[in-house]
Amino acid sequence: VKGPEFVHLKVGTGHRLDVMSSGVFVLALGHGNKQLPDLYNCHLTKDYTVKGFFGKATDDFSDMGRLVEKTTYDHITRDKLERIVAVIQGSHQKALLTYSGIDFKTQEAYELASRGLLRPMQNSPPIITGLRCVHFSPPNFTLEIQCLHETQKYLRRIVHEIGLELKSTAVCTHVRRTRDGFFTLQDSLIRTRWDLQSVQDALRGRGSKGKATLLESGLEPPAGETDRLQARGQRTTTGTLRTAQTGTR
Repeated sequence: VKGPEFVHLKVGTGHRLDVMSSGVFVLALGHGNKQLPDLYNCHLTKDYTVKGFFGKATDDFSDMGRLVEKTTYDHITRDKLERIVAVIQGSHQKALLTYSGIDFKTQEAYELASRGLLRPMQNSPPIITGLRCVHFSPPNFTLEIQCLHETQKYLRRIVHEIGLELKSTAVCTHVRRTRDGFFTLQDSLIRTRWDLQSVQDALRGRGSKGKATLLESGLEPPAGETDRLQARGQRTTTGTLRTAQTGTR
């Protein structure tokens, strides 16, 4: 695509994905860049599918890192794994209440929690709002994680720490973001569809969807911010805000 209308097209990025991760990656096109601060300031959660492998430890918590230890894992059961998962989630729920600035004994805290709207009012350490094991076939296991303010390396560290808590070791073999705020894989464009017509089609209606979701959630962006939103994933992409899908691993 070329021509005067495309000479100065500004592209901004939302929450980053590192080179070993894949999934939904939000991009902002043109005036949509003004919406990126709203995406950050709303502190919306993100969903990930994370896969692990018991019996190994590496220097970067991934299966591609330098091997530093091998351990047995025959003693690990799904019951034991789910108990550790519950403990981790419980500790993060307490942190979420602390950083939300709301008295957890109040009706307001109960109502926000029941609607899934509890969130930090400022920057905070990584917080896991949901964590469960969806597949267990030793040495392999799969987790679904909902979180805020994370990095993909932090999620790999969680896998490593789960291994240690189970008196073994574990490495992360796969990190895939399946949702970033209100942008999902279904909103995303895979790399083979990164063409002008597909981008235009994807952008139509994304803004209204984004704004409507913010309104329903009580997370409306500041007045005057009406630029369109769309989602895309890394090696799938989202963008004005738009989404792209990325797919390294």
